[in-house]
This record gives sequence, structure tokens and C-alpha cells, in this order.
Amino acid sequence: MFLRAYLRASTTEQNAKRAKESLISFAHDHGKKIASFYIENKSGATLTRPELMRLISDAGEGDIILVEQIDRLARLKQEDWETLKFMLGKKKLMVVSPELPTSWIALKSSDGTEFTTSILQAVNGMLLDMLAAVARKDYEDRRRRQMQGIEKAQGEGKFVGRKPNLKKRASIASLLAAGHSYSSIQELLKCSRHLIADVKKTM
Repeated sequence: MFLRAYLRASTTEQNAKRAKESLISFAHDHGKKIASFYIENKSGATLTRPELMRLISDAGEGDIILVEQIDRLARLKQEDWETLKFMLGKKKLMVVSPELPTSWIALKSSDGTEFTTSILQAVNGMLLDMLAAVARKDYEDRRRRQMQGIEKAQGEGKFVGRKPNLKKRASIASLLAAGHSYSSIQELLKCSRHLIADVKKTM
């Protein structure tokens, strides 16, 4: 059984590695060591997450996925959440989070009866479903409030959209002119291919 940590942030401006040390400390407190880290900047509202899919592909049967919070794993619609649970279930992967104490049983040697373990796993599964639903609702509520704020600002003539990061765009233009590939620019500047392409159009 291996412990695999999954760390996610929604945008490239956010630090996906922020929780790395706290997860290492959590694993250590439970007498475990994290075997590998899977880190990406992708929205939790989609299943199109290369690192999460790589984790599932790499994992052996019975491995553990360690996340800081359940919303790092999923802010998915119910149908996508069920798909992800099916993928995890095929390999009997367990999800463990510091915010979900009932999940910690997966980190312990089996010293209880099979019946007790099954009951705790069932309770953990229900709580996992609940937290995933809460994460999705929180995501949808924040999106709705954001759109309401934008609509209000537009009505008052105050909203002009996000201002472009001129410094980053200048850096992208410079690297493009120097012959750098899109991939190398992404790696150097932590920006999206869409932004690079947008800058390319203006050159």
C-alpha cells in the first residue's frame, strides 16, 4: 500500500504546493511516508485533470490518496463525482483527508474486526459524499455571487473586466521572439497556452 498525495489549485496564480508540508507532517504523525506527489493547477469542477488521472493510473490496488481537503479532489457535478468514485473503486483506492477523521482508519493497521472496519468505511463513504456535495454547492454559490457582482457593476458602468498583466505579456512576447516554444514559456512563466497564443496574435 502506497500513500499518494494530490495537491490542486484552481489557477496558475495560486500555489498548488501550498499544502505540501502540512500533508507530509500529517502523514508523519500517523507513522506514514508519502510515496509520491501529484500537483496541478486545474479547476476541481472538471474531471479533465492530467495529474489526477496519472495518480489513478499509477496507483496499485488499495493505495491511499491523501488530500488537504475534499474540495481539492472534487467540486464535481453529481454525474462526474459518481464517475470519479467508480474509477477509485475499481482499484479500491481510499481517500484520506485531515479534515475527515473517519478516513484516518485507512492509515492504521487492521486491528479491529472486519465488521467494524466495514461499518467505518461505509460511514466514511457517506461523509465523503456529503463533503463533495458541499464543495460543489460552495463552488456554485461563489460563481453565482461573482456573476451577480459583475452584472451589478456592469449596470453601474464600473466593470471593465480583468486588466491584462502587461509585464507578463511583455515577457511572453520577448520569449516568443527569442524562439522559445509554447511549452517552455508555460514552464518558465507559469501561464496558459491561451495567453501565449493571444500575445502571439499581437506580434
